[in-house]
Amino acid sequence: METMMWWREMRSLLLVPMFKCLVAMCLFISLLVFVESFYMNIVVFYVKLFKRKPEKIYKWEAMQEDMELGDQNYPMVLVQIPMYNEREVFQLSIGAACGLIWPLDRLIVQVLDDSTDPTIMDMVNIECGKWARKGINIKCERRDNRNGYKAGALKQGMRHSYVKQCTYIAIFDADFQPEPDYLQRTIPFLIHNPELALVQARWKFVNAKKCLMTRMQEMSLNYHFTAEQESGSTRHAFFGFNGTAGVWRMAAMEEAGGWKDRTTVEDMDLAVRVGLHGWKFVFVNDVAVKSELPSQFKAFRFQQHRWSCGPANLFRKMTMEIISNKRVTIWKKLYVIYSFFFVRKIIVHFFTFFFYCLILPTSVFFPEVNIPTWSTVYFPFMITLFNAIATPRSFYLVVFWVLFENVMAMHRTKGTFIGLLEGGRVNEWVVTEKLGDALETKLLPQIRKPRNGVLDR
Repeated sequence: METMMWWREMRSLLLVPMFKCLVAMCLFISLLVFVESFYMNIVVFYVKLFKRKPEKIYKWEAMQEDMELGDQNYPMVLVQIPMYNEREVFQLSIGAACGLIWPLDRLIVQVLDDSTDPTIMDMVNIECGKWARKGINIKCERRDNRNGYKAGALKQGMRHSYVKQCTYIAIFDADFQPEPDYLQRTIPFLIHNPELALVQARWKFVNAKKCLMTRMQEMSLNYHFTAEQESGSTRHAFFGFNGTAGVWRMAAMEEAGGWKDRTTVEDMDLAVRVGLHGWKFVFVNDVAVKSELPSQFKAFRFQQHRWSCGPANLFRKMTMEIISNKRVTIWKKLYVIYSFFFVRKIIVHFFTFFFYCLILPTSVFFPEVNIPTWSTVYFPFMITLFNAIATPRSFYLVVFWVLFENVMAMHRTKGTFIGLLEGGRVNEWVVTEKLGDALETKLLPQIRKPRNGVLDR
């Protein structure tokens, strides 16, 4: 009897008030997440309604041949392809890069091969040699170590003398296949708008239909590009570089200090530093680059750890740097710290796991604690609807997507904690395994002999 009374007293004096505090905190965070999501989608709606495409916001003119200057009218472009033991996909990325429509004497393709498998290294050499014999200026660069992983390879690649003659740099991961007109559609933004530092293209997934897991990934990533990248580009001319399928202005990269390997999100690190120097970014949704989604859960899990741990660790390291920055307005600093980092990269993972996976199930033991319907039904429904709209053909899978996101919430929360606290796995980098699903798609057209310095198809 005494035990029962003791339990009731402890429950009423300690557990219930504590649970009420946790619920109140989650309700406040729920409001923050919903407002952020609603704001991004309002911006996207505005863009669609008034057709505010990048070509209307920034000057864009198609590349024209100059009778006097000839090919010299085209800027020098470096295409970088970092890879590591990419047996299944290296041919696709190298072939796509070498197939870009651009004057041969104004294009350099740089394959940054960190492979450790001698067989794969030989295969990459053979592939590069094949394209070199077709007139492509292609370089295969290797290091004697893997320090800094991808960032280290990109940083080392920038040190070669021939890079200095290039004005712009396009970067593609080993499983990415840009369309032949990719440079022709992106470079003009940088040529005619000197304030722009980055042109980011959208990802298109060649193996989205492979399994249920890839369908779930497609829904999340389509929302990322449709809402986060589009709204950031339109309202703030700033968003996170996706690490691939983008073109950089070399002068902007150099001004910001180039590549750094202090975190596993070197792409986001570079984007934030360049943005803090006052440069603008543009996201071009109409330009899509084919890529491959991880179709094995182990590979996807490692990727998600990097994508949740890295931003949290970068937030820890750059917060004071952002606050003390004198080059941008206080509103842009507030946007980067609050919206870009705090809400989208930190709080959303904690909230999804603690509220939906812990607080709500535990609430059955505390019937006296009221959790409003707007937090459990209306807000989640609206956020889920926003995500589903980005991939209409998968709308019927939305229930599975909700379950999938909640399952991954714990893993992402763990990664975020490790990043914030700089735990033991903070700099863990496991290359996302590609299975060559892209090989099932139609390969890009074969290249014929060059005509007037431009590759003929």
